[in-house]
Amino acid sequence: MSSTAAFYLLSTLGGYLVTSFLLLKYPTLLHPRKKQRFLSKHTSHHRGAGKNLENTMAAFQHAVTIGTDMLELDCHITKDEQVVVSHDENLKRSTGVNVNISDLKYCELPPYLGKLDVTFQRACQCEGKDNRIPLLKEVFEAFPNTPINIDIKVNNNVLIKNVSELVKQYRREHIMVWGNASYEIVEKCYRENSDIPILFSLQRVLLILGLFFTGLLPFVPIREQFFEIPMPSIILKLKEPHTMSRSQKFLIWLSDILLMRKALFDHLTARGIQVYIWVLNEEQEYKGAFDLGATGVMTDYPTKLKDFLHNFSA
Repeated sequence: MSSTAAFYLLSTLGGYLVTSFLLLKYPTLLHPRKKQRFLSKHTSHHRGAGKNLENTMAAFQHAVTIGTDMLELDCHITKDEQVVVSHDENLKRSTGVNVNISDLKYCELPPYLGKLDVTFQRACQCEGKDNRIPLLKEVFEAFPNTPINIDIKVNNNVLIKNVSELVKQYRREHIMVWGNASYEIVEKCYRENSDIPILFSLQRVLLILGLFFTGLLPFVPIREQFFEIPMPSIILKLKEPHTMSRSQKFLIWLSDILLMRKALFDHLTARGIQVYIWVLNEEQEYKGAFDLGATGVMTDYPTKLKDFLHNFSA
């Protein structure tokens, strides 16, 4: 390679790196900042499942009463096309009955068991007297001003359409976000109702990471408004150490290094994209997330997070 060619190559590379760094720090030089319709620091996962049976009206009410900024819930559709709030399509875990929600009419759905395991807290259970699977419209009616994050749990066109219709009926587009880890589901949600903000799918999260580490992210427009990711290191507390191989522990460590990047979070939030980390249930986890620049945390224990935010902000 001639010295002239080398000079041009180095000049081009240097200009790219400088421009990428500048736009990473100041993305609004290229992209208009997204308008945030609401801001959520405190999101109740499974509606505060650590204190009440998950996905029940009692759990929703508890979370809203203590001051959660947003409810996170999961939706399925029944045989008679009613949108219900439930994490699982198959009800064996939550009700003891081995049946799918889509195979039953709403009036035929069994009640929840009296006690259920808290997924992201080892050896903990939730319990409560309210054991009825609620309709999504009941949640909308009970909490008309509370932002809600909906996970569309199955790739079902009727479910997506009916959720959209309910959102429009109750005029909630400005305080909603919906999506799924599936790219196809998120695309269907956006096509059905582009007025409702969408989450990043897993495929898009991986793309964002690739763009970030190659320096291309500052140049790329982003349609989504909510970057919702797990904190990989919490897996370590959910399993007995002796049950995990060294390779598994290494993969968790590596995932944590790649995902939990303050520079990435700062860039996204500067563009008006909210960053949520889930599912965190301990004070040191809350602090770690906010120190990294996350705009919000999703928790099974809304009272614990509320107390932390009170002290953290003081």
